[in-house]
Amino acid sequence: MAYKISDKCISCGSCADTCPVGAISQGDTQYNIDADACMSCGACAAGCPVEAISEDE
Repeated sequence: MAYKISDKCISCGSCADTCPVGAISQGDTQYNIDADACMSCGACAAGCPVEAISEDE
């Protein structure tokens, strides 16, 4: 199951730096996760300082 980034994102880039497959990119107002590329490892969620990333349900 892919992860998603909520509106709590502060666009710090920590998630993109920790993603081993490069599935995270900067969007207009926050970072976004490409669900097709996400391998659901959770590295991005662990590296987020504001807990803005969770599993997409």
